[in-house]
Amino acid sequence: MGYGSYTASDWAALKKSRKLSEKNTVHEVFESSRANDRYSVYGLEVREARDSSDSPQSVPVIIGFDVTSSMGYLAKELAVNSINKAVRSLYDKGKPRYPQVMCAALGDCKSDRFPLQVTQFEADIRIISQLTELYPEGGGGGNDGESYNLLWYFAAAHTSTDHFEKRKKKGILITIGDDKCHSRLSGREISSVFGDRGCEYGFSNEELLRLAEQKYHVFHINIEKGDKHDYNVLEMWKKLMPGRVTVIRKEDIARIHGLIGMLISIGSGESISKAMEGMDQEMVKCLSRSAAMLEVPPETVKKTISF
Repeated sequence: MGYGSYTASDWAALKKSRKLSEKNTVHEVFESSRANDRYSVYGLEVREARDSSDSPQSVPVIIGFDVTSSMGYLAKELAVNSINKAVRSLYDKGKPRYPQVMCAALGDCKSDRFPLQVTQFEADIRIISQLTELYPEGGGGGNDGESYNLLWYFAAAHTSTDHFEKRKKKGILITIGDDKCHSRLSGREISSVFGDRGCEYGFSNEELLRLAEQKYHVFHINIEKGDKHDYNVLEMWKKLMPGRVTVIRKEDIARIHGLIGMLISIGSGESISKAMEGMDQEMVKCLSRSAAMLEVPPETVKKTISF
């Protein structure tokens, strides 16, 4: 995977063939009635981001988004607008020059049938064509959290990248949602979702983040809904990931591509001010609070822990 490059003409052709529009319902954008086996993580050994003639210095980027309950609006926005705009901005800026993007649909492993689905790492229009083949289950258990931590475990245990293995550099991992994260993954949950054995004690979120951060700069975007739960949700994330969590209001969701692009630029070594260069005034105004919450992560690589 990871061949080709992303072009405006390919996006226009996909948008026309799939009739992608903001007027579409979620189910018109995502036509699957169940999870596609191609994107299942159960029994999946590894997803690879490899260098190629088209991507000689590939940089893995993972974007995971909440598809529980009423979060269909987020999946739709990413599919019909924001992933295209974010990827185009990466190619325009050239940092990273050769991104390979994986998309992931996140649910709740305590209640959902398909709590994690992942596409391949891709460098061309397959980024979005595969994204639209994911299944927005719309579940969630109403249990004060979702399983964003599944993606941290997956990134640590089930991805293999030339960027890390050849160059000892980290990729970028971003999760997006509006809820808290369950505090740990049990061994039983890991076995149920991934089919992995030997993790009988499971992992706390702190342990999972340390594992994922060996290979990725990990960020989280919290969507503020404007209700009484916003404060408690954000405080949980700030305590878990200080300097790596940021926010966007639900009413500003059409600008999330700017925030995604900013995080990828920061994870690629740019300063926060540099990452915001080229944004129009309205975007800068919208994302000023988001930027103020962030710190530029150091480019360090720790000893890899095997699972």
